[in-house]
Amino acid sequence: MSSVEEFRTEIRAWLRGNLTGECADLRGSGGPGREHEAFAERLAWERHMAAAGWTCVGWPKEYGGRGANLEQQVAFHEEYALADAPARVNHIGEQLLGPTLIAFGTPEQRERFLPPIVAVEELWCQGYSEPDAGSDLANVRTRAERDGEDWVVTGQKIWTSLAHESDWCFVVARTEPGSTRHQGLSYLLVPLDQPAVEVRPIIQLTGTSEFNEVFFEGARTCAGNIVGAPGDGWKVAMATLGFERGVSTLGQQVGFRRELEAIIELAERNGAAADPLIRDRLARAWVGLETIRFNALRMLEGVAAGAPGPEASIGKIFWAAWHRELGELAMDVCGADGMLAAGEPYDLTDLQRLFLFSRSDTIYAGSNEIQRNIIAERVLGLPKEARP
Repeated sequence: MSSVEEFRTEIRAWLRGNLTGECADLRGSGGPGREHEAFAERLAWERHMAAAGWTCVGWPKEYGGRGANLEQQVAFHEEYALADAPARVNHIGEQLLGPTLIAFGTPEQRERFLPPIVAVEELWCQGYSEPDAGSDLANVRTRAERDGEDWVVTGQKIWTSLAHESDWCFVVARTEPGSTRHQGLSYLLVPLDQPAVEVRPIIQLTGTSEFNEVFFEGARTCAGNIVGAPGDGWKVAMATLGFERGVSTLGQQVGFRRELEAIIELAERNGAAADPLIRDRLARAWVGLETIRFNALRMLEGVAAGAPGPEASIGKIFWAAWHRELGELAMDVCGADGMLAAGEPYDLTDLQRLFLFSRSDTIYAGSNEIQRNIIAERVLGLPKEARP
């Protein structure tokens, strides 16, 4: 048995043995549009995983991980999703900030921040998007000024996922007055539990609130809580985005497949599959999902070879548009029933929630419009878009 098969067998057996009793009730809970579900219980579950050594499996052993190679990480995320285990609450710390600190942080930063991420003792959110900048990160206006032994942060972030549950936020702020675009930005680690920070949840189409506005009115963080040198924020922030589109996307696709199978089952049950146009769209959805998977594997192959290609850039656009279309297909399969709430006051079915929340897929983690510009200018080398 290969090391990958042994690893897959080990995590499968652990999940089977631990998703029992009260933990069994957590199966399928959480995830996009449903982060409010059993949050405290899912947090406890993830701390149970940490105690058994099943968090941060891809991190080097010296930082508390298992040192799992790329194939083993893929196996972990796939088996976790196949077990229908509860959605992770520590994704941003484990998959985004942790790898960023391992790559760019100081020894002191790694010693301070990595162990609480491994143990799921501190939760993180991502302070990138702003009201006047959207997904155009280079247009950031939040500023930070050095004041003695502190950085003082003033500005506003928006669409900040799980900020209302987080302890810390990694914030991209402008630290060089008069700088523009990619220049003069810095990457700061800012504690949220202070009077100068206000978090306001945003009510979504689903009736839930996992996005937030975050206001910094002179918020303070220690001078040592800057990742990289002042002005290196763009480089560090782009590296974080690269980590965001890593191996965990393979687990995400297991969830996509489960949604597609539910739509196919409903179409066969309610007669929608008799419509040749619906059958054609179901087939196209299946082909699209296979394309997403193979593109992700091709991307990971490039990462393993040390030369990631354009797959990372195109992957997000493709799966986001595919998932949004899947939500539209789900409502067409539901027919008139899709317009009725499952219960009072606003109880949604899984397919209704899929339709509503997937509208955000083409916006978060870099809007499709911005991603197309990146592909055109930086991957294909086309002339830059004319700017006023």
